Amino acid sequence: MSAQQAASEGKLSRIISLLKQALKGEDLDFTQGSIRKGVLLLAIPMMLEMAMESVFALVDLYFVGHLPNSSHAIQTVGLTESVLTVIYSLAIGMSMAATAVVARRIGEKNPEAAARAGVQAILIAVAFNLIISILGVIYAKEILLLMGASAETAAQGTPFTQIMMGGSVIIVLLFLINGIFRGAGNAAIAMKSLWIANIANIILCPILINGLGPIPAFGLTGAAIATTIGRSTGVAYQIWHLLSGKGLLKVRLAYLKPHFEQMKALLKIATPGIFQFIIASCSWIFLAQLVATTGGDHGSAGYQTALRLMMFFMLPAWGMSNAAATLVGQNLGAKHLQRAVDSVMKTAKYIVIYMVLVMTFTFIGGYYFISFFTNDRLVQEVALHALQIMSLGYIFYGIGMVLVSTFNGAGDTWTPTWVNLFGFWLFQIPLAYLLAKHFEMGPTGVFIAIPVAEIGIAIAGYILFKKGRWKTIKV
Repeated sequence: MSAQQAASEGKLSRIISLLKQALKGEDLDFTQGSIRKGVLLLAIPMMLEMAMESVFALVDLYFVGHLPNSSHAIQTVGLTESVLTVIYSLAIGMSMAATAVVARRIGEKNPEAAARAGVQAILIAVAFNLIISILGVIYAKEILLLMGASAETAAQGTPFTQIMMGGSVIIVLLFLINGIFRGAGNAAIAMKSLWIANIANIILCPILINGLGPIPAFGLTGAAIATTIGRSTGVAYQIWHLLSGKGLLKVRLAYLKPHFEQMKALLKIATPGIFQFIIASCSWIFLAQLVATTGGDHGSAGYQTALRLMMFFMLPAWGMSNAAATLVGQNLGAKHLQRAVDSVMKTAKYIVIYMVLVMTFTFIGGYYFISFFTNDRLVQEVALHALQIMSLGYIFYGIGMVLVSTFNGAGDTWTPTWVNLFGFWLFQIPLAYLLAKHFEMGPTGVFIAIPVAEIGIAIAGYILFKKGRWKTIKV
């Protein structure tokens, strides 16, 4: 065997070993050792976790996209997902706080305090979300009409929206508990919970939508039932791991007693984080409504199809950016400031490479992906047009995500909140409205406004990152 062959085999062996370690699921200390290895050990399972999260929407989209009058079904799924992003904001805001506090306590070598903080975050999230779930069930039809759905679409989609909103506490728990595991450095359990949830959803979706034997065909409503059951299965897996006591985080029943000082500390971090994502998600709701009113049912369905595909490619990048949050949190806890900075730059480098590949892939195969999810010609045309314009900003989306994760992982949740407020509400929405309405570009104006605003947000984030205030935050 030549020296070159031996070197190649040795490199392949190291890659396989790294993959096995990343997927195995164990608590790791990221305050020492190779930063590159640390980024990859966190990023691989986090990317797979987020890819699995996006599969939920794509599986629903595939099966409902082949129902009769699919434009109504696709629009219902898309508009409901747009509203659910407000609930995702609650989940993500709390999970960011949990990740930041848990990572900081792990960096300080205090796993008991990390476990206590995680449980208190769960209590807060469940209490808030129960109210939202009840309101969502009662006003499901009104929500769809408010979003710009036609009367026919709202009538057909109300049961779907009621089930999705009613089961939203499961969505919150899925995000939040995964954030706790990520903060502890065990991203593989978070990934596996999404695998389990998706497998259940993929099996149940065709059965409950189309029927099988004695099981009736629920149509569009079946997609909501399948998704809720699938996510519930993933949450059950998470809770089992939290209570098993085998990992670094050992949860005890005594931790369920409300600790108001701890809750106050978590809310101090989570509140701007929740606003941060509500600002972003409400802007997406406004854009969805603007497309629906200027582009009609087919325009709305095409936009929602493109958006789901874009998010499928974007969520793995978000998963990779979450690696920065854990690395920053743990290294700030261990007082390794330069290592925290180096971790961010290394993560940004990998995410740019990924985004370049994704942008190329999207332009080459965009039509084939879209035609797989809907056979409506008008919907396909709008979706392809939207996807090609929005994907132009992929690289900047990725850089922006890493920087946002850096601030959040440090507990500096106010900085990205202000960036989002200015970027989305004072720039993106006015620009989209101006292009769509004043210049009569319709949905195309909305599609253009999205990458333009994201480029501005990424630039602002980088300037604030270089100023370094995030290094001084106490949590």
